[in-house]
Amino acid sequence: MDSLGPVYPPGHTALLLVDPYNDFLSEGGKFWPRLADVAGAVDLLANLRRIRQAIRCARWPLFFVPHHRAMPNDFDRWQHPTPWQQVTSQAQAFGKNSWGGQWHPHFMPEPGDTVAKEHWGANGFVGTDLDLLLKQQRISHVVVVGVIANTCIETTARHASELGYHVTLVTDATAALSHDAMFYAHEVNGPTYAHALLTTREFLARVPFTTDP
Repeated sequence: MDSLGPVYPPGHTALLLVDPYNDFLSEGGKFWPRLADVAGAVDLLANLRRIRQAIRCARWPLFFVPHHRAMPNDFDRWQHPTPWQQVTSQAQAFGKNSWGGQWHPHFMPEPGDTVAKEHWGANGFVGTDLDLLLKQQRISHVVVVGVIANTCIETTARHASELGYHVTLVTDATAALSHDAMFYAHEVNGPTYAHALLTTREFLARVPFTTDP
């Protein structure tokens, strides 16, 4: 952990927004009822909006890190699909060409944003072009937000650390299916690999706002 707090070098810091789908973040989404308690407790949606606005003002790049959009029988020929893959497949969560698999209306890619290839498991790097895309933009520091804290956020952020990136977790800009899962993701596991764990307020205090045209 950084003893004096993280420093984010201009031009080399990016926000990774993981899985901002309707099925996770919108009323009527398949997993929203299970996320809503924790999301409400940390003010997830408002914090994500604040962070996105701040990084736009600071002109930091935004990378979308999307989960595979489900189709029927995705895992029929897989030898060892994970329990989570089986659950999401049975529910057809973030279904391809479905409302649930569309971006939440407040978190849609805009011109200049980068959308990585979809990840099949919990890791935004495995089987995708995320590492290549980050390196092509000379990114060394990543700030990871989105859902779910103890699955895709933790796995993607841990892998980023293994690849040599400086990793920041914004602890109230994510959510999990239970408060216990949030606790272990941030209080137990996060400090073993993340270089900084900040609240939204703490993170925004380190983002250099600009009003330049």
